[in-house]
Amino acid sequence: MHMKRLLILILFITLFTPASAVADCTTNACVDVFTQDNQIIITAKKGDGGAVVKKRTVVVPTPKPTLWFPPKPKAVPAIKRTYKPRVRVKKVVTASVNLSDRLIKMVPTATIAYQPEFEPLVHVPVIFWCDLPTLFQSRVDIIGEVIDVALRPGFAWQWGDGEIFQTNEPGAPYPNQKVTHTYKRPGTYYVSLIATWNGNFKHNGATRVITGTIKIPSFAVITVVSANSTFTK
Repeated sequence: MHMKRLLILILFITLFTPASAVADCTTNACVDVFTQDNQIIITAKKGDGGAVVKKRTVVVPTPKPTLWFPPKPKAVPAIKRTYKPRVRVKKVVTASVNLSDRLIKMVPTATIAYQPEFEPLVHVPVIFWCDLPTLFQSRVDIIGEVIDVALRPGFAWQWGDGEIFQTNEPGAPYPNQKVTHTYKRPGTYYVSLIATWNGNFKHNGATRVITGTIKIPSFAVITVVSANSTFTK
């Protein structure tokens, strides 16, 4: 009974495996997209690297020999002989072309901005944002193969006071307040933003996940001050 269920499960996986899970290596070209050293690496290869033997017929005529007879008292007619040219077959070996290439793509880097720009106050929300897009797309033509790459970033803010905020929003200036932070004490804080990129690529109608992620850090320094009390009559 257990073996029967296992066979049914294997048959179900085989029949209903999506096209995105099929490796492109089974087609005319093998492509792959992955990350390395915070870069997008795109590789493509086609051709089996073997050799194709072609036969070409080359007609090489054999030189016709000259007949010579010693002189005799009577004229003796020369004997005519027919010579057929020899046909030689020459083999020409042509190695098949093995194409491969490797491309490197970089994702955008972020610049941090905040409001108010000059000496924000304690206990007042500070608005933060960066200039990264929410979608990075690139179409690559490599050894005649078209590959579409798409990545989206996630954002991890560290405000410098021990608090962390994670979001999929890059933020925006006022009046947008999707990314804000309120400091409780005056001081100079080092703000860091880690943008983590991941996504997929499409080739010959099949969509596959890009192996690995890309993490790009950005930094900013903010000085927060306390508000002075003013007494009036």
